[in-house]
Amino acid sequence: MAPPFACAMHGRALLAAAAAALLASAVTLTLLPSAAAQPWVGPWPTCDDTTGNYSAGSAYAKNIKQLILSLQANASNTPALFATGSAGAGADAVYGLILCRGDLSPTDCFDCGTNAGQDVYRVCNGTRDAALVYNQCYVRLAPTDFLATTNNTGMRDLINGNSVPAGVNVTAYDGAITRLLNATARYAVDSSAPSLSPRKYFATGQMAGVDPRFPTGIWSMAQCAGDISPVQCRSCLDDLLAQWWQKFDSKEIGARLDGSRCNLRFETGNFYTGSPMVKLQMNGEEAAPAPVPSTDVLPGTTGGKKNSVGKLLGIILPIVFVAAIAAIALCIWIVRKKRTYQGTNLPQTDTTYMAEDIESIKSILLSLPSLQAATNNFDESNKLGEGGFGTVYKGNLSGQEVAVKRLPKGLDQGLEELKNELGLMAKLHHRNLVRLEGFCLEEGERLLVYEYMPNKSLDNILFDHEKKRQLDWRKRFNIIEGVARGLQYLHEDSQNKIVHRDLKASNILLDSNMNPKIGDFGLARLFLQDQTRGITNHIVGTFGYMSPEYVMRGQYSIKSDVFSFGILVIEIVTGQKNNGHYFDEQNEDVVSIVWKHWSEGTLAEIIDDSLGRNYSETEVLKCVNIGLWCLQQNPMDRPTMSDVMVMLNDDDTSSLPAAAKPTFFLDASSGYSYTSGTISHPSAR
Repeated sequence: MAPPFACAMHGRALLAAAAAALLASAVTLTLLPSAAAQPWVGPWPTCDDTTGNYSAGSAYAKNIKQLILSLQANASNTPALFATGSAGAGADAVYGLILCRGDLSPTDCFDCGTNAGQDVYRVCNGTRDAALVYNQCYVRLAPTDFLATTNNTGMRDLINGNSVPAGVNVTAYDGAITRLLNATARYAVDSSAPSLSPRKYFATGQMAGVDPRFPTGIWSMAQCAGDISPVQCRSCLDDLLAQWWQKFDSKEIGARLDGSRCNLRFETGNFYTGSPMVKLQMNGEEAAPAPVPSTDVLPGTTGGKKNSVGKLLGIILPIVFVAAIAAIALCIWIVRKKRTYQGTNLPQTDTTYMAEDIESIKSILLSLPSLQAATNNFDESNKLGEGGFGTVYKGNLSGQEVAVKRLPKGLDQGLEELKNELGLMAKLHHRNLVRLEGFCLEEGERLLVYEYMPNKSLDNILFDHEKKRQLDWRKRFNIIEGVARGLQYLHEDSQNKIVHRDLKASNILLDSNMNPKIGDFGLARLFLQDQTRGITNHIVGTFGYMSPEYVMRGQYSIKSDVFSFGILVIEIVTGQKNNGHYFDEQNEDVVSIVWKHWSEGTLAEIIDDSLGRNYSETEVLKCVNIGLWCLQQNPMDRPTMSDVMVMLNDDDTSSLPAAAKPTFFLDASSGYSYTSGTISHPSAR
């Protein structure tokens, strides 16, 4: 029998997926105006037209775009699934908030922010103060600083639209709703962990035995914004309860009140994922807390039997103990394998960093037998590819397709890369980053398990004469935008500043819909908040993608990634790799050729032939312009990834900076050498 932690593979993701499947089949009622259950419904807006309007392409509109990008990234990267912020200044300043439902996955929270960015101008007709309510999140944007108070502004009340069937005791029914909402609100406050910042105020509930016409009972949810105190959260929820029967008819079978500080909801069918945190019986007085969801550690509530608690502890404590010991052993192993770098790999010490991440790492620890079974004992027929730091196999783990990277046994090669993968990826969650599902360190094996990407890597398609036809211009533009979004998260929106250092087409993986995800964090470096660059004598990377300051002086920063992104953009537009000669002109790299045609106004001659003329000329010119701007010799002259995102989403190309001559590449006579696609500084030998 496998050890208890053998099935801990990315537990949150698996639970969310299973719960989502159950939810899709169980929910039959949604709020008006939607008539049928669907994964994304809404928005239901509150538009304050007294604040004036803005036009598309205006400074205010650009600030909204920038703010939503920041909010959705920050919210999806915190346990509270909540973020606030502002963008711009003066008359064009925008203040914003996003609060995702507490049972959502980070990806779904991020996507709800994306929907808000697409909907806000349309549904409110350019109103400067807009609140959008979705089934999955609440988004508020306004020209005034509503975040400075705890007032629950931007309110919206919604009803299911159906009434209770005839014969139901309405008085008892309404009393049950009030009692359940009260208990759920109380639990949302009492269970919030003070160690989290922002705090997560979220609870779900269920009352059984209400009436035979409601076989599953009544279901509830309460939530507060994470930047208010427990007292303020309870006061906000109490205010909603006080308004409840003034807003809603006593016969409603579903209703909700949403504001910028708190929200309440009930339905006669399950509308959330996971087990209810509070369980009530219609004819009982005690609230019985449901099993604690895997995404949070919640304190117990009153009720239940002592022997049940004892049995539960008897099961949980050994698992926690084993996982903790494994995590500590991992920390010791990593520290012993530590290498010396001039730059900062991890803040303060590796041990400190890993100690902070024990919770993330231990939850994805897998057993060797489970991975051997998943890959048919690493059978050759399951091999997906082979790289510098190991072989990748396709596997099936508990019904989920995964990719398993197997590092060579008994060699120091790849130890630093393994440490980075575990230390960084276990805490990174973004839809444009490949997800680390688990790892295993048993019997000399070093295995990393990732989500499986059916379309493999971008280079596998982009640089193949036949396969590249699968990438029309719309897909290519989406890939450029997705990679930019992922880099922006790493550089600016994650809890730590991270430099990837090996961004290239082969490290961009594509899902079944050709959506891009950045992978391979083996060379990545984590920066302190005030750190701007690192230095190393050991130059590693891929020729054609590395910035000149890194190749010549060993200096790397977020602007090194920006340079690599510029190369990638040029390759996606031209369909050609930057480490060879593919055009009629000889002895020139792709960037040189692109700059020449850009300067001469003949750019159409070097756009990938497989596109024909089926592309947006404006978008192609915009992408090449951005790519060239990213390739400036001086890192300070390159844009940030947030600059790039603003430009990619801006329809007004007149605001783009004029493309300047990019830096070109060193050849073999420069004193540097490169082989097998990698380049090394001579002094590092």
